[in-house]
Amino acid sequence: MEALNNLVNSVNGLVWGPPMLVLILGTGFFLMVMLKFMPLLRIGTGFGLMWRGREPGEAETGQISPFQALMTCLAATVGTGNIAGVATAVFLGGPGALFWMWCTALVGMATKYCEVVLAVHYRELDGRGEHIGGPMYAIKNGLGKHWAWLGVLFAIFGGFAGFGIGNMVQVNSMADALETTFSIPGWLTGVATMVLVGLVILGGIKRIGKVAASLVPFMCVAYIIASIVVLVVFAEAIPTAFDLIFEHAFTPIAATGGFAGAAVMAAIRFGVARGIFSNEAGLGTAGIAQAAGTTTSSVRSGLIGMLGTFIDTLIICSMTGLAIICSGVWTGGESGAALSAAAFEAAMPGIGGAILSIALVIFAFTTILGWSYYGERCWVFLVGTRAIWPFRVVWVLAVPFGAIAQLDFAWLLADTLNGLMAIPNLISLLLLSPVVVKLTREYFAANRV
Repeated sequence: MEALNNLVNSVNGLVWGPPMLVLILGTGFFLMVMLKFMPLLRIGTGFGLMWRGREPGEAETGQISPFQALMTCLAATVGTGNIAGVATAVFLGGPGALFWMWCTALVGMATKYCEVVLAVHYRELDGRGEHIGGPMYAIKNGLGKHWAWLGVLFAIFGGFAGFGIGNMVQVNSMADALETTFSIPGWLTGVATMVLVGLVILGGIKRIGKVAASLVPFMCVAYIIASIVVLVVFAEAIPTAFDLIFEHAFTPIAATGGFAGAAVMAAIRFGVARGIFSNEAGLGTAGIAQAAGTTTSSVRSGLIGMLGTFIDTLIICSMTGLAIICSGVWTGGESGAALSAAAFEAAMPGIGGAILSIALVIFAFTTILGWSYYGERCWVFLVGTRAIWPFRVVWVLAVPFGAIAQLDFAWLLADTLNGLMAIPNLISLLLLSPVVVKLTREYFAANRV
């Protein structure tokens, strides 16, 4: 077991090491240049389309509205990474890590736009007549049969990674937060979560979309408001916080208090890695949900889908990072969710930690819902629609196990598989980028938006 652990640990170091991070950032920048910075220039257009996409048009086909598709993506991406992941980046890389997280999100908007465009453009109907898409279908239908093995690899990585990163790790974080803050036993959290998850995902993507559309906007707005309260309390520290962020993005930061100090390379590495972990730009997951959305235009879906990266990282992750830096707790030696909780508690003594724990629980719960669909679609690609019900049952049964188990190895393995998903996806993005550019040019030539 120790030899296996060491092997996976070595692979993980390669998967999430500097070469992969450079590849993901480089691909995003290449796509942004190919698109002539359109994703940044069209953020307002994307929000307008999102608002109008709350209800499908008459000619559009798909299972859920474009708004519900985006909320399903956000359900999966807005999770523990927005709370624990950001805190870990600041703890290991210093305030400068937040700057590199922003850079990841900016180029990641181009990556996610292309992922969604290709997923919708190359989507197909499954055995039940429902739209299905994602990187595996873009590879299969866009690159041809000689590349089919690459789509199979993506589906295998995603099909197994989901059980860890999108299920057991999330409910484990929920159980830990509830037990620490409210003394709720882990087994009770596991059983209750299993029941709630079962009620939602057994109804398929339509029910997941409806729940996500109701819960995700509320949880995002509520968390932003709570974070603003923290920033108002420490308003005088905001200018200093931005000075620290920009200064230490390019210069090392010395040890201070409980902070061990960090080189610039650490700020870049952990800022980029935690940013990708949070918004999943480059992993290909967003296209899976967007392919189920009602649409007649892959470009319109892409403009809506890219907002997931903007909302997840540039808004929600920024709120967490600024709260940690402005409150000064980042020098106290805490890491992960405990560091974020310390920031909220410093601003709202007695209730701040509880608010943060509740936010983490809701974020993690919605991630379990969103990732259930990603995993299901991967298995459908591999073995057909007969995998749907067995997958849903196993997914639900895995929840209570995750709440009470020691998940160190499961987390390591899932994190590695999650990173491996990026390789087939990035290859397909680079090879099919001319298709995205052509579709984008045709869309804006025909539509003045």
